[in-house]
Amino acid sequence: MRSYDLTPFYRSTVGFDRLFSLLDQATSDGSPGYPPYNIERTGENAYRITVAVSGFAKDELSIVAKENTLTIKGEKVANENSKSEVLYRGIAARAFERAFQLADFVQVKDASLENGLLHVDLVREIPEAKKPRQIAINTAAQSTPVIEGSAEKAAA
Repeated sequence: MRSYDLTPFYRSTVGFDRLFSLLDQATSDGSPGYPPYNIERTGENAYRITVAVSGFAKDELSIVAKENTLTIKGEKVANENSKSEVLYRGIAARAFERAFQLADFVQVKDASLENGLLHVDLVREIPEAKKPRQIAINTAAQSTPVIEGSAEKAAA
């Protein structure tokens, strides 16, 4: 895979450092594959992240939204009281942490756990002050007309 040097962009731009760090993260090979997840668009401004967390209970999972980052963590509690001996462990029970970068104004609406899948519903809510608004264009015909002859007659 190619490696891109973004250093010249850091020198000549201001305020785009977050964008360049996201590009660095996207091109790195160190992205973990566990647990698998899906990102879906469920509406015009609605999204859903689905993470496969089979074997994890609700109290072993945590979801934290801080600034523009959504972090999902899972940590399996060791069951020392079990009398059975595991001969083969094919179901992963390792701890994980998965972070997602959220766009501006994207907020977590709901989270649910069903059938081993953790669903996190997100929605983009743009404040009224940030929404585009239509600006009326005035023409010269709409302004108060000036009568040229009346000013000259009054002076005479």
